[in-house]
Amino acid sequence: MVRVGPGIAAGRGFTLIEVLLATVLLAAGLALAFATLTAATRTVTRGEAMAQHSERERAVYGFMRARLTAARSIAFGSDRDTTLPQRFIGEPTRMRFVADLPNYLGRGGPYLHDFNIEPGADGGARIMLTLSMVQAGEVIEENQPREPEVLVEDLASASFRYRSLDGEGGVGEWQERWETVEQLPLLVEVTLTDQDGRAWPPLVVTLPQAAGTAGGMFGGSL
Repeated sequence: MVRVGPGIAAGRGFTLIEVLLATVLLAAGLALAFATLTAATRTVTRGEAMAQHSERERAVYGFMRARLTAARSIAFGSDRDTTLPQRFIGEPTRMRFVADLPNYLGRGGPYLHDFNIEPGADGGARIMLTLSMVQAGEVIEENQPREPEVLVEDLASASFRYRSLDGEGGVGEWQERWETVEQLPLLVEVTLTDQDGRAWPPLVVTLPQAAGTAGGMFGGSL
């Protein structure tokens, strides 16, 4: 028989304290790993949301900028009271003007662009775009009219403003309504706010053909 001395712990197992300590350390490590993973996931999700929001802004603003820049001094009707040609009608929640339709949207040519801010299905706001063909200074009915399209939705608010030259040749004040329907405004501002309260940077667009209609240079409808 072999005797084991008191200083030799041959075949000794783990004590309860050692097992508890190992369990605590393992739990702490798992908790740290989970917290790190959760923080990383939130960061990625936040980054993706910001990227999607930025892409949404670029798409909406890019389209509206292109359409406003392409606005032409073409009449799409006449005022019943003054008989003046209507080239631009601007309100806080609606604006109408004529611009050539891009080929990728149809057959091209001058179309009335009707941007209308209306209540959305969820109680917010959205911007609808209606396109109508214009010929000889009037809107004509097509055999297959285009359905209104949703440009952007899920907004808390949206508004349009307009600006032109004052009597001294300087830039005038922003106007909620564009009353000089026979002329194009010099500038148009679009302001949007998401339902989470995040305000979009204001979009301010210069209309290149505004100078051509200022001062009534074109008295009749085109």
